Amino acid sequence: MSNTGARHLTRRGFLGAGGAVALGALITACGGDDGGTASPSGGAWTFTDDRGTKVDLKQRPRRIVGYSATAAALHDFGIDQQIVGVFGPTKLKDGKPDPQAGNLPVDRLEIIGNAYGEFNIEKYAALRPDLLVDNMFIEGELFYVPAESKDKIYALAPSVAIAAGSVPLPKPIERTAALAEALGADLTAAKVTAAKARFEKAAESVRAAAKGKPGLKVLAASGSPDLFYASSPAKNTDLIYYKELGVDLIVPDKLGEDDYFESLSWENADKYKADLIVLDSRTQALQPKDLESKPSWKDLPAVKAGQVIPWNPEPRFSYEGCAPLLEALAAALNSAKKTS
Repeated sequence: MSNTGARHLTRRGFLGAGGAVALGALITACGGDDGGTASPSGGAWTFTDDRGTKVDLKQRPRRIVGYSATAAALHDFGIDQQIVGVFGPTKLKDGKPDPQAGNLPVDRLEIIGNAYGEFNIEKYAALRPDLLVDNMFIEGELFYVPAESKDKIYALAPSVAIAAGSVPLPKPIERTAALAEALGADLTAAKVTAAKARFEKAAESVRAAAKGKPGLKVLAASGSPDLFYASSPAKNTDLIYYKELGVDLIVPDKLGEDDYFESLSWENADKYKADLIVLDSRTQALQPKDLESKPSWKDLPAVKAGQVIPWNPEPRFSYEGCAPLLEALAAALNSAKKTS
């Protein structure tokens, strides 16, 4: 986390609003030598991440600590016992797993931070990590790794970053799969191939649904106590993909300094007339039941028509994690009607 208020707002404020941060030319680092290798007997291990950083180890990592969503995606691909600790949204207040944690066995993992800015370096060091894995929304910065202590953290173990912004959804899934395979996962396992087939089928169902509803306007948004955020479909990896599949996503016309979203007062939340709203469903965002008292919310055409569905701006980058999101969007498109 940045030690300046402006930087803090740029990182968390945007992501909390349902955005994703541009990676620009960084994505070119994904080309070429972007895979990982390890000997079957557990010898030397290497992997080149999306920063272009090549990690070389004497053996395949056995003790992995990761951002919760990254670790959860690796778990979906078959990496389990190697994951010993996590940071980021892992448990809810009631003790249940946070949606970001996916299918992780959170009760057996060491949680070294459960919220933005939390990262217990002592606990991290005690885990004797071989590798740190994370998503990357800002060029060169690992998500939820505090900027003020990153040097101490990076000194304890090498790290791998998966680019998670300004690229279509399949790309971070493919890169996470490549990392999982390098770590020992079997991508030909029935569970993995079935999940991929489900994802591909779901993507085609979105394409067909969008084609069948020409002119149906969709707005990706997030609610906070003071502002209604209209997200740009040019930044979020899932929204980029939805547009590629033909979904007619509204493009806000007065984006903030980083072009990620437009901040609207609740009095002006009706600026964009959407037929369907996909609303940030993460724990830090306000949900429909929380918005009933907000000016304009109840009068939005999509709200009046009952056409509001949950949206996770930070998907779990596995086929298993993303297929249900595509299926839900396809169902919503198929059932939605134009409101004007």
